[in-house]
Amino acid sequence: MWIPLENIEPVLLRAPARKGFGVFEAVRVDDERLVTSLEEKSSAVKFHSFLEKIFRHRLGRKILVILENARWHHARILRPWLAKHSEAIELDFLSPYSPELNAIERTWKLTCKLCCHSRYFPSLEELIETVIDKFESWAKPNETLCRLCAIT
Repeated sequence: MWIPLENIEPVLLRAPARKGFGVFEAVRVDDERLVTSLEEKSSAVKFHSFLEKIFRHRLGRKILVILENARWHHARILRPWLAKHSEAIELDFLSPYSPELNAIERTWKLTCKLCCHSRYFPSLEELIETVIDKFESWAKPNETLCRLCAIT
């Protein structure tokens, strides 16, 4: 049986001084939980760490990870790990330039609306803290993620 893990997407939070953080997000379909990882910069190494995090929390069934085509999603350093765990995890890629197919985009849009819209954050840290608080509330099963990601 396949367990689609909805779209892992790094989202960059930027401050005016060009500081930023990337966010890897995934929604575990079995129990509507959001899994996140904040990173200073997205890379293949950090994506690999995020895949390992997801793998550790799997529920014993095969995981299907639906991804966009970021270059770190196709990195060579992932190949040995993916080959080793091919019975337990598989990557599936969306068509290029199709953000409307990416369910996590809806999650991020709602996060921005609820946390960031028409608000001033004096520092990047305060913005990140606000977003993390929202992510933590979505780390538990909830109806909002179920609706956003069309999980039935």
